[in-house]
Amino acid sequence: MTMDDPLMSARARVLHDLHASGNDDPRAVSILEDAVSERRWWVSEWPEGAAYVAGQIAQDVQDALLDSVGRWPLCRACDEVEPHELRINPELGPDPRWVCERSGMAVAPLGEL
Repeated sequence: MTMDDPLMSARARVLHDLHASGNDDPRAVSILEDAVSERRWWVSEWPEGAAYVAGQIAQDVQDALLDSVGRWPLCRACDEVEPHELRINPELGPDPRWVCERSGMAVAPLGEL
């Protein structure tokens, strides 16, 4: 597979952000691999959805990590003291970005934390 493959591109972007936040341990990488595998079916059923798969995979990993590790990624961009996470925006759209859930501030494109 090449990086032109939207699934592998999404995997690389999410893995970068896991690494940037120090969360690229074996459990998180396994969660990422499972998300990519599950979304492969989704893209095969809805090829037009390939443009949106990166954000979907990031959300899948985020949801799975919440159950096992806790909130990821944490916002470090605003003045809010209480720990809170970044969310993918748009939820289903091209060019997903990490956005502070409290302030609404765009922090970074997916893959650039």
